[in-house]
Amino acid sequence: MSDQTVSKSAGRRGDKVSPERQPHAVLDLPSRRLKGLKIERLLRLSERRQPIRILEIGTGSGGIAHYFGTHSELRCEVDAVDVIDNRLVTEGYRYHEVIGTQLPFADEAFDVVLSNHVIEHVGDQTAQIAHLRELHRVLRTDGVGYLAVPNRWMLVEPHFRLPFLSWLPKWLSHAYVRATGRGTHYDCVPLTCARIEPLLSTVGFGWRQHTGEALRLTYELERPDAPLYRWLLQHIPEHVFKAVRRVFPTLIYTFIRR
Repeated sequence: MSDQTVSKSAGRRGDKVSPERQPHAVLDLPSRRLKGLKIERLLRLSERRQPIRILEIGTGSGGIAHYFGTHSELRCEVDAVDVIDNRLVTEGYRYHEVIGTQLPFADEAFDVVLSNHVIEHVGDQTAQIAHLRELHRVLRTDGVGYLAVPNRWMLVEPHFRLPFLSWLPKWLSHAYVRATGRGTHYDCVPLTCARIEPLLSTVGFGWRQHTGEALRLTYELERPDAPLYRWLLQHIPEHVFKAVRRVFPTLIYTFIRR
C-alpha cells in the first residue's frame, strides 16, 4: 500500500503516553493528495450533504487537510489536530495542537473523522481505546469515519524499514532498532485484525474492513498502467480479498456509530 510510511507522533511530556514517541510524518505532499482522494472515494463523500465537517487526527504535513479544505467540488469545513506541528501547507483548514488523545471539540461535532496511521502511535491498549472513544464522541450519529493502521504481521516495518521488527517482543524490538542504528527504541504499536476489530466494537462502532477496494483504488489512482493492476487486481473477486484480509500490510476500516 502506498501509505506504509505514514504515521504521526502521539506523545508529549506531561501526558500518560511516553514522551519518547517520535514523529514519523510523511512530508511528500503529492502522495497526501492521492491519499485524500482515496479516502474521499472510500467514504463516498460526494454523496453526503454539504458542507461536510471533517476532522483529521494527525495532521502531519497538512496535505490531506489541505486537500479537503480546498476541494474544487466538495464544500468542506476542516479541522486538523496533531501533537507536533510538522505542517508544510497551512491553507484551507484550522489547525489545533493537542496533548495525548483528548480532542478539543464538542460531542457529535463532525460528519467525518479521519485517523490515518495514528492509533499505533498513541500508546498501549488503554490509550488506543481512549483514542477510539474520542473518535466516537465527536462523530455525529449519521457520520462516517476512516481508520488505517499497519498490520503487526507485515514483513517490513514501515517506519524503521526493518524486516519482522513489529513481530518481536518489545524489549527485543528496542534492541533491534538500536543494533541497526535506526534509533534508540521502537515507539510504535501496530495492530492486527484480532486486536483492532474488538476495540472498534467495544467503543460502539459498526465497522467494515476494506481490502480489495482499497488496494485496487491505490493502483487505480497511482499506477493505473501497472501490469499487476491491469491483469490481476482488477479481476480478483472480493471474497478472495476477504479470505486473506488478516495478512494485508495495511488494515483499512470505515466505521459508523451504532
